[in-house]
Amino acid sequence: MKNLIYPCLTLKGKIAEASDFYIQTFGDGKVGQTSPFVIQIELSGQKFMLLNDGPSSTPNPAISFMVMCESGEETEKYWNKLIDGGSILMPLDSYDWSPKYGWVQDKYDVSWQLYTGDKPDAPQKFCPTLMFTGAKVGEAANALHFYTKLFPNSNVEGIMKYSEADGENVDFVKHAQFTINGLVAMAMDSSADHRFGFNDAISLVVECETQTEIDKYWEQLTANGGHEVACGWLTDQYGISWQIIPKALGKLVSDPERSQRVMGALMKMKKLVIADLENA
Repeated sequence: MKNLIYPCLTLKGKIAEASDFYIQTFGDGKVGQTSPFVIQIELSGQKFMLLNDGPSSTPNPAISFMVMCESGEETEKYWNKLIDGGSILMPLDSYDWSPKYGWVQDKYDVSWQLYTGDKPDAPQKFCPTLMFTGAKVGEAANALHFYTKLFPNSNVEGIMKYSEADGENVDFVKHAQFTINGLVAMAMDSSADHRFGFNDAISLVVECETQTEIDKYWEQLTANGGHEVACGWLTDQYGISWQIIPKALGKLVSDPERSQRVMGALMKMKKLVIADLENA
């Protein structure tokens, strides 16, 4: 799977050990691009970026990863590794939606929802899952419609609202699945007092072929209450952090003759300009 949108996890000082841990935990993984600042790994063909520096925040369950497991044995295997040094958010048990499910926050504060079900339930192994809480509760449906209109190769797979028996606002999203440029993601609203919300410790990276793409995504994601941050980072109106980058950036920063000049130019930018990076 050649992800054009993929997650970035900020794990300061821990990216080397975390990359080994995730590959050993889930198997079917490999290390891709590496540097002192960034390690890219693939898990079941999906790209993850691990960032060694940057945001001061730490991951929390507002963004978790639904892990699609085909058997209870597979689910238990992942659980037993992720719980080592981690904490239980929902016990591993049988639930209405899955014969074996558990929600765990690992020792790096990254949250994983382990779901046992049929393989066709989702066409990919790991699905970023957005929980809209606090001031953002009730925005899940608006957000996923916004994202699926913004990105190509996108659609809403389904939206399930809460029932009165759930004790939640029946206009809120209990579970939704959607695709943005080929990446399957999920979303939900929760009015419980979670005391966490979206932050920049987990962001979504968008690789762009052209400056026109960068300009389009940057303009629309910073609109209506979103804001520019720095170095290709922004926060959208819902509080989700994004990195809008050229697809060629990895090649530019891996060239030993140019990498320092490219990084020097990049550090001065908010929105990234491909021509200025290439000419650095």
